[in-house]
Amino acid sequence: MNRALIILALLTVVALPFALRPAKKTIGRADGTVVIITPHNEAIRQEYAQGFQEWYRAKTGKTVTIDWRVIGGTSEIARFLESEYIASFQNHWTRKLGKSWSMEVQASFANARLAKDANPEAQEARREFLASEVGCGIDVFFGGGTFDFIRQADAGRIVDSGLLQRRPEWFTDDVIPASYTGEPFRDRQGRWLGPVLSGHGMLYNHDALARLGITAPPREWADLTDPKYLGEVAVCDPTKSGSIAKSFESIIQEQIYLEWTKLVADTGRPRAELEKQAVAQGWERGLRLLLLVSANARYFTDSSQKPPIDVAAGNCAVGMCIDFYGRYQEQSSAERSGRQRLGFHMPEGGTTLSPDPIALMRGAPNRQIAEAFIEYVMSMEGQKLWNFKPGTPGGPQHFALRRLPIRKDFYRTPEFAAHRSDPEVNPYAGEAPLVYNSAWTGNLFREMSFVIRIMGIDTHNELAAAWRAINAPGVPAARRAEALAVLTDLSAVGYEQMFARVKPALTSKNKVDEVRFASELAGHFRAQYQRAERTARGTY
Repeated sequence: MNRALIILALLTVVALPFALRPAKKTIGRADGTVVIITPHNEAIRQEYAQGFQEWYRAKTGKTVTIDWRVIGGTSEIARFLESEYIASFQNHWTRKLGKSWSMEVQASFANARLAKDANPEAQEARREFLASEVGCGIDVFFGGGTFDFIRQADAGRIVDSGLLQRRPEWFTDDVIPASYTGEPFRDRQGRWLGPVLSGHGMLYNHDALARLGITAPPREWADLTDPKYLGEVAVCDPTKSGSIAKSFESIIQEQIYLEWTKLVADTGRPRAELEKQAVAQGWERGLRLLLLVSANARYFTDSSQKPPIDVAAGNCAVGMCIDFYGRYQEQSSAERSGRQRLGFHMPEGGTTLSPDPIALMRGAPNRQIAEAFIEYVMSMEGQKLWNFKPGTPGGPQHFALRRLPIRKDFYRTPEFAAHRSDPEVNPYAGEAPLVYNSAWTGNLFREMSFVIRIMGIDTHNELAAAWRAINAPGVPAARRAEALAVLTDLSAVGYEQMFARVKPALTSKNKVDEVRFASELAGHFRAQYQRAERTARGTY
């Protein structure tokens, strides 16, 4: 009897949630499906699924469902797509064309930099891939950083959706410019398009700042290097999140501009003559700032959504995050009394606004619906979802997405102001805070993330220990300065070294070269941080 009662109780516990769950609308068999891979959060996925279904039904009279594929951040998605296309093209090459597969073919078919004098087999593989409809079962790539989309376009894995030709009136300087503040807003061939803008800033917890004795909230990126923040900064791994890597790149670009301005003031020489020097010195200045932020880091997460959540919970005092994550947490954490528990700030001159693109995949199995989804996202109906309040006409149904649409005409429409979540924000108003110069850091994007990972993440224990010793009470000022100089010596990853040593290791055909170099560089920084700790303690 006791055993029967225990089994009955267990069955009741299991069945009760299903019995009490609210009734859901059932959807009949859809006329079509579109498969979308994305790093976007659930709120964005839900609102765009509902919005597109209604828009598509009104346009065609047909129903459609979205099959979302969520596997992680943009970098994880990029790696997944690469592996899927390798398997798909191998099947096409061997079974359809009846040719032998080789490592040469695998390395060549998606290689945008294939030499003109490459062997005939490699050239044929590249031509065949670009002329094929080889796919990976995915229709649309939606959201993430431009860096990964540019790489996908170069490889040939994303293709022109035709929207530039179908809607030329949308892609003008008055509606969606080709670029702004140095940031490209679309691919010249239409292979990717930017529907929404992202910036980066700092979300901070007022209670946590008070606990640390910090009276003024952070306003500049350099504020996060204050040793009072030791163990209190939430940071995302730039090798896992393309958007956070973009934030780090903006910080370095800001430091180059500051160094350039300083050099002009100090030397009186013409600005053009000082650019090369400013880039080299600003590069190290930016990496030094990021090194000290890393020293203060509580952790390095794989997900760009985690820092805002932990700051809201009080687990961290401040977190570096994308603007809409910060604004959303700031709003949702407000108390009924009107007190703001959290604050969000984008450093003036410390971030650019870059697009989160959308693209059509090569060999998309549901191409017609996929093209319709891209058109919807770029249309004014789709743009409203980004920044309208929930429940407003044309707005989202449940979630305030708090993002900035890319279309200029969205901000010029007066009647939209009453419906917007952020009516005071216009990314096209006034002077741009930071103009992105791709010539400075654009060709070192992956190398930058790699170096930050090595010097701040893989060696974090030694870095944090040295930083703690340097800022310990009672350390003489002279010894502290000496130890800090050792800690922040970045000559091993200076601007010239990035081209001379880092880039060759990361672009080598032999992947062992990258692993070997990573181990060597990590060993260098561990020894350097341990030397800095000994210097601070006076035991060297």
